[in-house]
Parts: sequence; structure tokens; C-alpha cells
Amino acid sequence: MSALRATLHPEEQANLSRAADYSSVQAIPEIWPLAAQQFGHVVALHDPHSSPPVKITYAELAQQIAQFAAALQSLGVRPGEKIALIADNCPRWLVADQGIMTAGGVDAVRGTQADVRELQFIIDHSDSIALVVQDQATLDQLACHLDLARLRFAILLTDEALPSETPLKVLNFSELMALGDRAPMPVSFSRDDLATLMFTSGTSGMPKGVMLSQGNLLSQISGACSVVTIRPSEKVMSILPIWHAYERSFEYFVLSQGCTQIYTNIRQIKKDLKTYQPKYMVAVPRLWESIYEGVQKQFREQPASRQKLVRFFLKQSDRYIKARRTLNRLNLDDLSQSPLKTLTAGLQAAVLWPLHQLGDRLVYRKVREAMGGQVVFLVSGGGSIADYLEDFYEIVGIPILGGYGLTETSPITHVRRPWRNLRGADGEALPGTETAVVHPETHQPLPVGQQGLVLIRGPQVMQGYYKNPEATHKAISSTGWFDTGDLGKVTPAGDLIITGRAKDTIVLTNGENIEPQPIENACVRSPYVDQVMLVGQDQKTLGALVVPNFEALEQWAQEQGFKLERPGQPGSEKPQSGKPISLDCSPVQALFRQELNREVKNRPGYRADDRIGPFTLLDEPFTNENGLLTQTLKIRRPVVTEKYRDRIDAMFN
Repeated sequence: MSALRATLHPEEQANLSRAADYSSVQAIPEIWPLAAQQFGHVVALHDPHSSPPVKITYAELAQQIAQFAAALQSLGVRPGEKIALIADNCPRWLVADQGIMTAGGVDAVRGTQADVRELQFIIDHSDSIALVVQDQATLDQLACHLDLARLRFAILLTDEALPSETPLKVLNFSELMALGDRAPMPVSFSRDDLATLMFTSGTSGMPKGVMLSQGNLLSQISGACSVVTIRPSEKVMSILPIWHAYERSFEYFVLSQGCTQIYTNIRQIKKDLKTYQPKYMVAVPRLWESIYEGVQKQFREQPASRQKLVRFFLKQSDRYIKARRTLNRLNLDDLSQSPLKTLTAGLQAAVLWPLHQLGDRLVYRKVREAMGGQVVFLVSGGGSIADYLEDFYEIVGIPILGGYGLTETSPITHVRRPWRNLRGADGEALPGTETAVVHPETHQPLPVGQQGLVLIRGPQVMQGYYKNPEATHKAISSTGWFDTGDLGKVTPAGDLIITGRAKDTIVLTNGENIEPQPIENACVRSPYVDQVMLVGQDQKTLGALVVPNFEALEQWAQEQGFKLERPGQPGSEKPQSGKPISLDCSPVQALFRQELNREVKNRPGYRADDRIGPFTLLDEPFTNENGLLTQTLKIRRPVVTEKYRDRIDAMFN
């Protein structure tokens, strides 16, 4: 650790010296007894929306985790055995998660809203010997799809009264905790021990079990400690699904530092921000956009004169923050700027500063107060956040730290620092993390600043995909480099810039990972769809580029009394009559909307995020001749995206 400290930025060294010391810890479960000693009477978990509301101190949290673990051991759970944890974010989730680990078990996690067939796959594939579920309704939903005979027991995270007769031993939360009337049998931990299975999307439509070790999870705590300092009793708001690696790792971090975590939801978030005044929060870009849109709505409801004044201040403050960033070299374009540009930016910032301060007193302060007035910073992940959103939050004085990572990397590998929040970049690597950029095909190293395939090596890289050695071998090299599947480059100062995706996965602004191929396969079942390519990286919804089956479409047009016209394209050999229509006309658009909706919804494993929003119909098919297909007739996604960039942008704008 001392050798590592010598390589850190002074701010990182200072942050580590202020953080709670867990350097001797070998596993996440070992944190809670230590936290109870340091922060015993501090409230760890506060759920104001449960009935009744819940508050758990650190001393109580450590005791409940130990009690849960002892109860599992009394039921015969042995170290290394898998237990499926199908539940949503709440205080009892953390008790169950850490109770399982404390007993030496490994949990396979997912939320209750996942498709039941996906949950069935996770439970079966993970070799789970038991279930911990949100409630009786979740268990009833699963029971019809599971071989209950191979499961030993199920636990509810509620205190519901249980049916008198069940084919499976079922205990509610209170009944289970009553079994833990003794200290759990100690388990010897190693950082190499498998801690959890987190399931991420697979190209076949079935998820892959990401194997994260205790060391992987601990690396996120030490990495976060080097970036920010969070003090005991400071409030953190939690809204994301806990089965996302992003939320889970952040919760482990803030709770290891003695914070008070407050649970909220999308319905209560605006009220809770004002009521509980958190200092920190992590979320996906969609939430920050929702808050922004709410503020804009309030602006629009003001009298015309007030709106004009607000627009004036926003415009001047936008100029001010951009000049300030240029002055401090916090834009990618400013890293090698001339002294004259720096001087000009400094003068502009000085001139605009009084107007920005006036705007702060009259407008921006009220925005901060609406978010509780205590926010130190927000963290945005699960996809890129739009520049206009970052500009707005910077104007009103609420910093956003962006970063980069994947479930397979626990997840964070890079993050922007509070003292160097470089706009346009995805941050510097966490301590101990190596970044390489290589040629996508040859995997030969590329010079600094040149775009290529991003590889990561470090303590956060997963052990592999559970029972999937082929996928593991493909993802992780013999020397430990993980293939992220993303394209990017690294600046001379070590900032990572993600520029695109070499793999197919699409990440929406709500953080959902969508594998396009299964959905595309469903779409082409329509007789009117010849080819389709999904788009939507960093958007709210999926979009689609659709090549129609023109023969079927022309026949449909004739039956409807239309004549399909395609400017610049050869017409049908059959004589046609009727009212001329184009691909952009309402009847054709309505037909394809109907077809896409039907086929996507009929796909096994359909989720709401699979829905296709905007789409555009193309005259030209994807072919090998025009370079849009590979020799094996696979769509060249980056090439198609570049060719139709304007049309894709227009779809989402």
C-alpha cells in the first residue's frame, strides 16, 4: 500500500489518509464489525417509505448480518454454496446479501422486475441451493417455473404469514432471524474467494454470470476512498437498483465510511431531496435529466418577464463556466491551448463573474435548495451524460463526476476527480488500474491519443463468467487484460475517452444494457422487415434503422390502394396504380410501428426497455458490396452508424 501511495496525486493520498482503514480486511463481511466499533450509534440505513419506516444503526446492522448468517448456517448452508437473492433495494437486502457472504455463501442477485424466465435461468444456472426473495408474491411467481424439489428452502424479506402447506420449506424474515440465536461460525476469507454472481446481458438473450471476488469488491472501496472523502453521518441518497454493480459498489463504499443511507424512489425523489438534504447521490443520466426538465418546467411557468431574466442569466453563466473551464484547462480541447487563449478566457471569466454571482443569488440558489441545498457532488454512470446537462448543473453549482466501468470490472475503472473534472473525458484510472488501447483486430498497442480497443487490467477485473469458459477466454487474456468491447483513446495525462463501441451492447440512459441481436432477430420475423439494426447508445429508448422488404411492402400498398414510390430507386416490375406514397408517409410509418411493436413484445424475455421508440426506413439494404455487411454477412455496426449518423441524430432529436 505504501508503494502505491507514492504514485498517487496529493489529493488522493490525503483522501486515503482520512478514510476508514480496511487495509487488513480480506472480505466485505469483515467490514461490518469494524464499522460497528467506529460508528456504532450512527444511523446506517434509513427507509422512510417502508411501513413502518426503518432506521438501523451500524451496531444493529452488524448484529442483524451476523444473525442472518448464523440462521443460514443452522439451515446447513456451507461455504461456497450459491443462494439466489431476488429482491429490490431495501435495508433487508443488505442484511441478506452480507448475511449470505458472512456465512461463506455466494449470492446470485437480480431484481424482482426481471422476466420470470430470466430469473429461472439465473437460479438454475447459478446452481443455487436456496432462495431469498422480496416477498410471497415473488416466490409465487417463481414457483411455477422452478424445480422446487432441488431447493432446500426459501426466505422472504417480509414478515408475511405463510401458507400452511408449501412444497418447499419457507421462512419469513422474523422466523429466519429467530434461528440465528448464536454467533455465526467463523469463516476464513481470502480476497480470491468468489463473493457474488451478477448477471449481465448475453448475445444469446440469456444473461452471463459475472464472477466477482471479495478482492474485486474491496478494490472499489479503496479506489473510491482515493477519489473522495465522505465522513460519518453524512447523508447519501439511494435510488438505483441494488443488483446493478454501480449502486452496489457505491453502497459498500459509503457504508464502510459511516454514512447514513436514505432510500428513495422515483415518485418520492424530489420531495426526499428537500426533506433529507443528502450530500451525495449516484444515478444514471435519465434521473439528472428528469430533475433538469422539472426545473425547466418551473421556469416556463414564470411570468414572461421573469422567464426573460432567467434566460439572460443562464446565457451569461453558460459563457462564464465555459471560460472558467478553458482557464483551468478542464476541456479536452484546452489541454494544449496557447497562453493567449488562457489569458482571453481569464479576462472573459472575470468580466462575467459578477453576472454569474447575481444569477446565483436570484436563480441558481433556489435550484440547489430544491435539491436539499447540501449536495457536494453527484455521480453519473451507466452511460454518457449529455453536455447540456453537465453545463446546467455546473451553472447552478452542483458538480457531477462522471466515470467509466462495466459489471465485469466491479464496475468502476476510471472516474473524473473533483480537483480535475475534465469535461469530455471519462476520467483517470483508479489506483492500481492499467489501461491499454490496442488495434481492434491485431491487438497491437497503439500510440497515445490514437483510437482503438480499450483493455483494462487491475484488481477490479472479474474472475470470469460462471460456467462459461469460452466467453471467459474471449474476454480475458492469459496476461489478465479484460477486453471491454469499447473503443477509446487515452490522453498524454492518462484520461480515458470512450469514443464508441466495438461490441454490440447498447447502454440506455437508465443504465440498462441491451443486446440488440435477439431483438433484431425478432423484428425480421415481420414479413415487411428485411433488415434492421438497433441504435440508441446513451438515449432514453432504443431506435432502429429498418430496411423494408420492398416486395411485401409494394404488395401491401397495392392492397391499400396506394402506389409506393422510391425516389432514385428502380420501381416494381409489376404495373402499379393508386395514390403515390413514400416511405415517410403516415400509412407506411403506422404499418412499421405496428409490426415492430408486435414482434418485439412477442419475443421471449421481453422487457419494457426492449421497446423500439423512433425508427427510420432506409431505401438501401445492407450489403457486402456497399461495405455495410462483413464477408460473413454480419452488419458492420460502426460503419452503418457512421453512414447514417445524421438520420440517427434526427431520430432522437
